[in-house]
Amino acid sequence: MARSREELRLALGASPFLADLLTELATAQQRYKPLNSLHEAYAVLLEEVDELWDEVRKKRETRDLPAVRTELLQIAAMAWRTALDCGLEERG
Repeated sequence: MARSREELRLALGASPFLADLLTELATAQQRYKPLNSLHEAYAVLLEEVDELWDEVRKKRETRDLPAVRTELLQIAAMAWRTALDCGLEERG
């Protein structure tokens, strides 16, 4: 059974970002097929970083900070997914 968001926060030391990262990873895994290669993973990560850059280069007053956080979560989730899908989860 899936844990609630609050249970995830408690299990992860009350880190909202980590709890949201787990949710983002699970959502990506449900929505999209596994990544086929590091080349594909790189392309997806580059797209996410470009979306972050779109927000970062705005003037501070006009940045959408929730959008910045969302992009950071998507980058982290795709990096984690790359490790999972491309057999890089283990050290060594």
